[in-house]
Amino acid sequence: MNKYESVIIINPNIDEAGIKAIEEKITGLINENGKVEKVESMGKRKLAYEIKKFNEGTYLVFYFESKPSAIAEIERVYRITDDIIKFIVVKNEK
Repeated sequence: MNKYESVIIINPNIDEAGIKAIEEKITGLINENGKVEKVESMGKRKLAYEIKKFNEGTYLVFYFESKPSAIAEIERVYRITDDIIKFIVVKNEK
């Protein structure tokens, strides 16, 4: 299993309960094929450039271990979740 770090930017108009629901959904998905080590909420921040007509977004950072084959499924779920406006998954070499 490899270590990964994933940052997602969520629609800024989503309330705290909606953010928690997305966090639980992604955590559950990662735990099916790996293990979440830590989830860090960075709060609402101004974006460097406009994304889908939003100038700010709520950031969540996931630190986890997973099989490389599971990353494609995680990214697919990110794409089909309407409230996620941007994401990235990076492999940690540490």
